[in-house]
Amino acid sequence: MIDLYTWTTPNGRKVSIMLEECGLEYEVFPIDIMGREQFAPAFLHISPNGKIPAIVDREAGLSLMESGAILLYLAEKTGRFLPASGAERLRVIEWLMWQMGGFGPMLGQAHHFLHFNPGKAPYAEERYGKEAERLYRVLDRQLETHEFVAGAYSIADMSIWPWASRFEWQGIDLADYPNVRRWYLDVAGRPAVQRGYDVPAKTNPIPLPA
Repeated sequence: MIDLYTWTTPNGRKVSIMLEECGLEYEVFPIDIMGREQFAPAFLHISPNGKIPAIVDREAGLSLMESGAILLYLAEKTGRFLPASGAERLRVIEWLMWQMGGFGPMLGQAHHFLHFNPGKAPYAEERYGKEAERLYRVLDRQLETHEFVAGAYSIADMSIWPWASRFEWQGIDLADYPNVRRWYLDVAGRPAVQRGYDVPAKTNPIPLPA
């Protein structure tokens, strides 16, 4: 049994999607980040950085924070969605790190300035809007020659897709990135992705491009 501490954010959905894809038994503990529950001492004991998601693997007696580390751990634990060795493994890790270092943080800034605070910082809106477009172009070029981001469906896709699911917040029209659009819809159609998207609670349906 794995305890999952999460909220309805792209980073949280990465892990619930992976747990559903692997068929692992888990219990959900919602952490209301709007209510600042992430700063409660009990949660900080599990996640010292005060961020979701985090897990506790009761069987292993191990707690982990940081979504990328959790995805790697679950892939190693189950032997799924991460090649065991060689260049294929490194490609998955490469694109996982791309998401952790760029596609997540930069799109998070786009959310802040373009979606939540429009009109307050024109320079920031332009900067992060253009960076969002650049990152989508990178992803679109990769998907031009790959069905999934790093070859076979993997934790790289699970880490990137939840951020792409907020394309509207980022001012992105997926019609401008046809390879991303095709991939996005393929991943959105997976039953495990649909279940994981609704953890810890069903909010809005998965956004679908026109």
